[in-house]
Amino acid sequence: MKHIHLIGTGGSGLSAIARLLKEMGYTVSGSDRAETPFLAHLRAAGVTISIGHRPENIAGADLVVRSSAISDDNPEVVAARAVGLPVLKRADFLGHLMEGKTAIAVAGTHGKTTTSAMLAWVLTALGQEPSFIVGGVLNNLGVNARAGSGKTFVIEADEYDRMFLGLKPLIAVVTNVEYDHPDCYPTPADFQAAFLEFVKLLPSDGVLVACAEDAGAQALLTEAKRLGRKTVAYGISDQLPVISDQSIAKNLKNNDKGGLSFEAICHLPSATRHPPSATRHSPSAIRNPHSAIVNLRVPGKHNVRNALAVLSVIHLLGLSLEAAAQALGQFTGTGRRFELRGEANGIVIIDDYAHHPTEIRATLAAARSRYAGHRLWAVWQPHTYSRTQTLFDEFAHAFADADQVIVTEVYAAREPVQDFSAEQVAKAMPHPSAHFIPNLAEISNYLVSHLRPGDVLLVLSAGDADLVSIQVLTSLQNREVHHA
Repeated sequence: MKHIHLIGTGGSGLSAIARLLKEMGYTVSGSDRAETPFLAHLRAAGVTISIGHRPENIAGADLVVRSSAISDDNPEVVAARAVGLPVLKRADFLGHLMEGKTAIAVAGTHGKTTTSAMLAWVLTALGQEPSFIVGGVLNNLGVNARAGSGKTFVIEADEYDRMFLGLKPLIAVVTNVEYDHPDCYPTPADFQAAFLEFVKLLPSDGVLVACAEDAGAQALLTEAKRLGRKTVAYGISDQLPVISDQSIAKNLKNNDKGGLSFEAICHLPSATRHPPSATRHSPSAIRNPHSAIVNLRVPGKHNVRNALAVLSVIHLLGLSLEAAAQALGQFTGTGRRFELRGEANGIVIIDDYAHHPTEIRATLAAARSRYAGHRLWAVWQPHTYSRTQTLFDEFAHAFADADQVIVTEVYAAREPVQDFSAEQVAKAMPHPSAHFIPNLAEISNYLVSHLRPGDVLLVLSAGDADLVSIQVLTSLQNREVHHA
């Protein structure tokens, strides 16, 4: 197999696979219906990209891989099957890429992109040359995937369309399990059951690392323990259930980097059957707690928990906790995860991918902590009708930490347009300053005329509302030039 064609390459998932395959020496081509920021980077890496889906795009391919958004009637899927080419989804393909590696899969409703990015960065900083596939571009490395020469392979394990059930992890990390994707999982029980199946993928010597402060993840720890798997619980509470080895954070405080500093304490053994090349702890020391001081640059208690998950994995791999803590202090985040777009006229503009009520609350709490005393504006673009309607009440009450809230119309994504408007959510909000403005251009104009020095604007979107950030920042910068 020499030539692999990917359909839907413009998204975060397949763009990462395309980059990885190219670095592995394959001929790689891809297509998508429209241009995206990922595609320019892939072209620069030598991937052939076509805009628009046409049968001729698969010419010369030995295998076709498609994203979850690509349907059976896609012209390229139809053409591939007509000539007998195998057509795989990510779930069917990714497990093969990880064979022969120490596979670390990071799953969870929230935080999996940042946690997998943190882990990929720390392993890189520790000289482990990991392979990785992450759902966002690492600011420290400028890519969302890499084919490394080392033994470790870090992958963001996406639950959408049950993609993560095709993986073969030795270490599974679960940040939390909170109901999402009602278009795939009709009930919360269906969602939890999929995560249980994910945990069951662990081999007999595998390890589950999960946040014991989340009810869904804690249930997985209990079940993994029952199945005889090793477990590691992490959290910032000193009252974690005594069901597993533990990693905890103590003495949290704000630091001058804009994040939180804390002491991480790991009570757990090294546990991989294929450890990477490293200086390992002596057996007599392994069972003793190890600690390190971490000074994060990324804000919020949720990122303290993400860092604890990373340190747990690092300790399991037998690598230096202290060196990992230093690397975490250098981690600057990923694209569209509390990403500072810029500052103009004394106004700070931040993009964030938050599209679930819990993520919104965590992002706003982080902003409130970092920018204490500033007026916070939240622009929220609801993502998919099914999620917006299923979690209607949770969304309506997720914006307490914002001073001003603007709600856009629903970003339909993969769903057909429906007879439902996000205006209904805006009207249901108990927030005293919540407004519904459906059009992104109108929102940008409104913000430019209402923002004032000292304000912080957060655009919360998994769709195209990051255009608001660009438009507002450009207008404010032009105003600065004009006034100068």
